[in-house]
Amino acid sequence: MTPRRRGETPDPVAVAIRVEHEDRPDLLPAIASGVAALGGTVRTLSTVRRVAGDDDGMGAHVETELEVEGVDAERLLAGIGDVGGVLGVRPTRALDRVFGKRVIVVGGGAQVAQVALGAVSEADRHNLRGELISVDTIPLVSEEKIAAAVRAVADLPRARLLVLAGSIMGGDISRAADELRARGIPVIALNMAGSITDHVDLVVTDPVQAGTMAVMAIADTATFDLARQRGRRY
Repeated sequence: MTPRRRGETPDPVAVAIRVEHEDRPDLLPAIASGVAALGGTVRTLSTVRRVAGDDDGMGAHVETELEVEGVDAERLLAGIGDVGGVLGVRPTRALDRVFGKRVIVVGGGAQVAQVALGAVSEADRHNLRGELISVDTIPLVSEEKIAAAVRAVADLPRARLLVLAGSIMGGDISRAADELRARGIPVIALNMAGSITDHVDLVVTDPVQAGTMAVMAIADTATFDLARQRGRRY
């Protein structure tokens, strides 16, 4: 079962392009307007990097990546290429077709490393069968920083599940976990001290097993159903 955020429908296919353009405050709105004029909808937009001028005469500029729905690649490339200030445009690949669904692991360094060991090993097994699952980790210390990271998972593109890996968590972290689950993103926690174990979908003692089960929960090529395990401890 692949968890989706509440109210979500399967995403339509997006076209991704990389745009090189002058670093002017009016250009991103102009590019977005160009997409709208073609009948497309911008789903993601990010400034990838600033680039210094080169010996070929191209001055300092910015590279921006867009993922667009509702317009084919050929029309999109031609239309955005005609926007004033755009220096070049080329097709690229949408990130969901490169990195796929994401498992996010947050907590203490040693525990995060062990969860990642299980998650990466299991992701490799499914990715060899055609899946695209990536594992992102961050070791953090303090209730404030961990709670902020938990809440931010709701805004991460392609995030499908959070694993909390530590020795003690509670307070605002527990409230943040409740908020994240209300947004439709499941949370697995290691068996630890603190109230967090009463505010997650599944509690697993072995960190390697926790990482393995996290990947199985979001993999299309697995039969593990997290909804049927909700509230259990292993």
